[in-house]
Amino acid sequence: MSTDMKVETFTLGPLQTNAYLLTVREPAAAESGQRAERAVIIDPGMNPKRLLDRIEGIKVEAILLTHAHFDHMGGVDEVRKAAGCPVYIHDLEADWLTDPRKNGSMRWQDVTPPLSTDPAEYALAEGQTLKMLGLTFRVMHTPGHSPGSVSFLCGNHLFSGDVLFKLSVGRTDLPGGRERDLYDSIRKKLYKLNPDVIVYPGHGGRTTIGYEMANNPYTGA
Repeated sequence: MSTDMKVETFTLGPLQTNAYLLTVREPAAAESGQRAERAVIIDPGMNPKRLLDRIEGIKVEAILLTHAHFDHMGGVDEVRKAAGCPVYIHDLEADWLTDPRKNGSMRWQDVTPPLSTDPAEYALAEGQTLKMLGLTFRVMHTPGHSPGSVSFLCGNHLFSGDVLFKLSVGRTDLPGGRERDLYDSIRKKLYKLNPDVIVYPGHGGRTTIGYEMANNPYTGA
């Protein structure tokens, strides 16, 4: 994977959700010493002002959603309108974007008003590859936290949403969650990756696949 890709983390909203900004410099700009950038955004959460400020003047190619819980999609409309870019989500949660009952915002009104967005432009599926920023993103369907949860693998970087955390795993007690599916996703898919793969979770700090296999108290790998 190109070392030119930079990963920036923006911890957004009341649930401290990690939004990730992946950027590469335009080849012509790199040669001339300028700062023209292209970007992909993963999970623009609530109250995204800091993220919006950062992407001003940047060409954003896409918003990728690991899943459609409100704390991960709360900034979608603002970011999509500012950047003029499409949104990608797994088909099993396509209607969650437009339905506050499904994305959880109706249930957590002490945290957020009911949220809905326009539909996503594109659907994601297991094994799909996306060509963005001159790089390849592999889509891994990793249900359990929610039915349409996906993880994105780009080179040595895995964006795991709320499936795998540092020394923890995603909750399965929300509508559509299933504990068996979650552990299957982690053990049969994520733990098959190279141990050196860096994991960027939806909350908390980054980790690696190898560290979690050796130390995560929930997965028993």
